[in-house]
Amino acid sequence: MKYFIIAGEASGDLHGANLVKELRAVDDNAEIQCWGGDKMSKAGAYLLKDYRDLAIMGFWEVLLKLRSIFTNLRICTEQVVSFKPDIVILIDYPGFNLRIARRLKKYNTRIYYYISPKVWAWKSSRIKKIKEYIDRMYVIFPFEPEFFSRYDYKVHYFGNPLVEHVEGELEKALPYNKLISAESLDNKPLIALLAGSRTQEVKKILPAMASLQKYYPDYMFAVAGVRSVDPGIYSVILKDTGIEVVYDRTYDLLRNSEAAMVTSGTATLEAAIAGIPQVVCYRTSWLSYRLARMLVKIRFISLVNLIMDREIVKELIQHDLNEKRMVSELNSILPGGWKREVMLENYAILKDKLSGKGASERIAVDIYNSLKLVENVN
Repeated sequence: MKYFIIAGEASGDLHGANLVKELRAVDDNAEIQCWGGDKMSKAGAYLLKDYRDLAIMGFWEVLLKLRSIFTNLRICTEQVVSFKPDIVILIDYPGFNLRIARRLKKYNTRIYYYISPKVWAWKSSRIKKIKEYIDRMYVIFPFEPEFFSRYDYKVHYFGNPLVEHVEGELEKALPYNKLISAESLDNKPLIALLAGSRTQEVKKILPAMASLQKYYPDYMFAVAGVRSVDPGIYSVILKDTGIEVVYDRTYDLLRNSEAAMVTSGTATLEAAIAGIPQVVCYRTSWLSYRLARMLVKIRFISLVNLIMDREIVKELIQHDLNEKRMVSELNSILPGGWKREVMLENYAILKDKLSGKGASERIAVDIYNSLKLVENVN
């Protein structure tokens, strides 16, 4: 079978890589092209476009990049039509992927969606587009099947693939002494800073996170650096702080951290699965924040709290992301802090809810079997 996969963010590249691996395992003749990143490429997909050229966040920021977005839509459509895949698999990234789905339907392309747009949070109007353009939807949160059933749309839930991925990566992660030696870090208890995978996130959130260092001289702070962000940006923000940037070692840092400051996104769920107490941080432009307040209809922004439907981890958003609040919350989850043990107990409940072992394999098998069924019918 021929597969064309489109992911526009780091988390999509991660999930896409695991899916590529399992598709190649179930389909000996799999031919896969993608818009994604290094992980999908290493897993065996032919990379046509890097997600770092696509990643845009915020309402105002999208408006500024409209010309580039439409150019990418045209190029992507042409590449899919030229490749003539049996299936196009869209991974999250709804602003782009639902637009490409509409274009590709004109060519009678079979389209599956893996990791649903968060229509339960905002833009429920997208459900109409999903029902019109998407032939099969795979979701990764346990509350989503019931939500979509309200709109008479059947989705498929096989667990959350992040659980198995994180646990596997933690098993391979360096122990503390080897990490300290490999990265020439100070021999102190570690606090990890996961500042996001997008340049705009890092610019707005990392300065706040880095300001904590002066309050904790007995701890070492380290940033989980990502290659999609210019190293010079880290250098400017962290100048004179003594905080190190550690690249390609997110799980090494998580395995050995006492706690973490985490930008809202997939990383909050990764930290929870890893069992690392965390404070969730988020800050965006004033306009994007005001628009989000008007449009978003959920109580929480972190995946941990959303899945549990109650506050498990503290969310410091916009003006609440200040030194006083951060110090107070970080103190509460460090060893001896009053929130620490309760948070860890809730993490165990969360993992049970996600039931993720073997999720990527089950999804790949279902995709392949559904395509074989269509092939046999035709």
